[in-house]
Amino acid sequence: MYNIQSAYPWSMIQDAATGSGTSTGTMSVVSSPSLSGAARQFGITFQYSAGERYWSVFGADPSATNFTYDARVYIASPSSDIANLEFDMNQVMANGQTVIFAVQCDGYSGTWDYTSNAGTPQNPIDQWLHSAAPCNPQNWATNTWHHLQMSYSRDSYGNVTYKTVTLDGVQQRIDETVPSAFALGWSQVLLTNFQIDGIGAYGSATVYIDQLAISRW
Repeated sequence: MYNIQSAYPWSMIQDAATGSGTSTGTMSVVSSPSLSGAARQFGITFQYSAGERYWSVFGADPSATNFTYDARVYIASPSSDIANLEFDMNQVMANGQTVIFAVQCDGYSGTWDYTSNAGTPQNPIDQWLHSAAPCNPQNWATNTWHHLQMSYSRDSYGNVTYKTVTLDGVQQRIDETVPSAFALGWSQVLLTNFQIDGIGAYGSATVYIDQLAISRW
């Protein structure tokens, strides 16, 4: 699927798991800055490190087991109010369980993180794990396009292998396999999330995504 940022409807909500404050999100499709002519602008205004999650349903495919995520990302200056940038994909398998493929650039730990289920699908414990690959969104150059690519796969039980993250042509290997199946009761769906987490007592940030493509087989 190509140009997911503009070809499908998006929604947004505050992520209750972030911070102790509140956030308000904005979205629009813009022609500038853009590479395709239709980038999606994501805005957040927050208090006390709250985060805003944006998502889009772009199909359904319970049988695919391999995925690549490919997007262009532009952080408007300043980036000092951004704690984390999260890029996710969710897939409902044939057994009805949802596999969460989640990766974030973590400004607190300075690493690429990946999610896992430390519990069971029926009684999940969603947790972030730090990889050895460095990343901090405040170190990304602002007002310019960055090329982000990720690859991961799953088995029939929903165990996810996070393979690589490549930013601007520099590939870093994750090579970790973790359980990531959740019994959420969703219908068959493929869904992508993008999230901005704030840092500090209050602030705001604007990020653009363009040429968002997710391949599967």
